[in-house]
Amino acid sequence: MKKSTRPATYGLMAEFDDPSAVVAAAQKVYDEGYRSIDAYSPYPIEALSEAIGVHSTRMPLLVLIGGILGLIGGYAMQYYTHAIDYPIIVGGRPFHSWPSFIPITFETTVLGASLAAVFGMLALNGLPEPYHPVFNTPNFALASRDRFFIVIEAVDPKFDRDATAEFLRGLGSREVIDVEH
Repeated sequence: MKKSTRPATYGLMAEFDDPSAVVAAAQKVYDEGYRSIDAYSPYPIEALSEAIGVHSTRMPLLVLIGGILGLIGGYAMQYYTHAIDYPIIVGGRPFHSWPSFIPITFETTVLGASLAAVFGMLALNGLPEPYHPVFNTPNFALASRDRFFIVIEAVDPKFDRDATAEFLRGLGSREVIDVEH
């Protein structure tokens, strides 16, 4: 039987009462050199994601590519249908009447971009995620109400259970909790 190489502890979670405290603590955690960190809050806090080092996303590029593919696909579908597969003169227009292709091309561009946005968001966020170790911690349900959390994962090279726990307590956290796998 093969032994698991991951540690028994997923990491340490610090609980905070207000958004300004969690943003300040997240910045100190990042400045201290921790990189395998995550933060949870009941609502989006842009400064929090910047504090833990998430500065950019690939979503705009994915949406642009989806839109371009939708544009090309919609135009190619109409061209093939009207000029190659079933050429019929309608209203005296030529087979390749590009002005009449614009409304459908626009709609397929929007469709491609929106589908890329939805599926790209799911893929980049790692969703659906039916299980995550933080779900088992006692107070994590409060993350959807009025509490804020920072997790430092055990896979971080700088992680030392005792030193990291003491560091998190020194940031003014309400409680520091072990997160088990």
